Amino acid sequence: MFEVIDLQNYADVLFWALNESRQTPLKNRDVVLIRYDIPGLALAEAVYSKLIDAHLMPVPLAMPTPAMEMERYINASYSQLLFQQPGQAELYSHAAGGINILAPKDLTHLQAVDPRTIAEARKADAPNRQILQRRKKSGMLGWTTCIYPTEALAQASGMSLEEYTHALVRACWLNMPDPVREWRRLKREIGEVCDWLTGLDIKSLRVESENINLHVPVGKHRRFIGVNGANIPSYEIYFAPDARGVNGTYYADQATLRYGRLVRGASLDFSDGIAARAESARGEVFLQNQMSSDAGCHRVGEFSLTDKRFSRIDRFMAHTMLDENYGGAHGNCHIALGGSVLESFSGPMEMLTPEIEYELGFNASDMHWDLVNTQPKRVTAILRNGRPQLIYENGQFCL
Repeated sequence: MFEVIDLQNYADVLFWALNESRQTPLKNRDVVLIRYDIPGLALAEAVYSKLIDAHLMPVPLAMPTPAMEMERYINASYSQLLFQQPGQAELYSHAAGGINILAPKDLTHLQAVDPRTIAEARKADAPNRQILQRRKKSGMLGWTTCIYPTEALAQASGMSLEEYTHALVRACWLNMPDPVREWRRLKREIGEVCDWLTGLDIKSLRVESENINLHVPVGKHRRFIGVNGANIPSYEIYFAPDARGVNGTYYADQATLRYGRLVRGASLDFSDGIAARAESARGEVFLQNQMSSDAGCHRVGEFSLTDKRFSRIDRFMAHTMLDENYGGAHGNCHIALGGSVLESFSGPMEMLTPEIEYELGFNASDMHWDLVNTQPKRVTAILRNGRPQLIYENGQFCL
């Protein structure tokens, strides 16, 4: 459904985002991984061409198809489930960049798989992910992720494939004469909001809506992040709270899909950082099981706000990476259960050892699950001097 010019524009934006995600620009002969779902092959080819033109070393890696994943999770032996491809650790150790192109052919194929089986496979892959994380912390690796429209995404969102493609093109600013220039503008404007929030020296946030009454401690040595190249599109402003001090009730009115399971109307009660109650209108057992996957799954690793004036997403898109950036009439906020977003640390990333992360209240978990609320809300900052200040209302920041 993409026009050739849209593919070229998308590749240009992803290349810009990849460089933005790094501390220094890519240089000649750097290795860049292109991980793509088969339906997104056209975009992978456009990205490959862009990287060749930039004198880089692209390494295309097709991700498993739904049929392959089903074979692994249902028919494989335990040793086959845990098997890691030879040479993967070496490849990751040489990568300077990575581009993920998510183009799901099926959104529900994993619903028949025991989530514990998927968790075991993820644990086996943890050493490889840790290599990438170390390289990110050291500034040697950049990474960006995007969505390519598929029939599965369109059907789940209630749109035709043509409508979904148009919505995605618009969300990524690909229909503008110079999409990269638009993303540079967004980075500058959203960056001004991030600087304002960081400069307020906020101790905690009070989030209030019809179904939310949540206290979120910002934690020490934090900064607010926006448009850092990690995802395209991305309009959110986020940080990793001190996971030990989150208290109150959170409600996600937006549906979410994880491992083929639909969860709708999730409601969580937090006490001293721990989700002591977890209920949902649909998918409650799965929600509760996921939150017991490891010791950090019942804590919050991210809090985010999206200003409706920045976002071009005004419909449900059936993928969390898009839906967490929903603007609509009231903007959105979301929390992520599980692992913290470490880039919100205000110091040098290479300083972050597991011990320091724990001391600062960063949460450690193999899970990172975003739950989105789109209701009208007020967010009040409690500054470290004790003064309250309204920072977000009617879907936008109150500068």
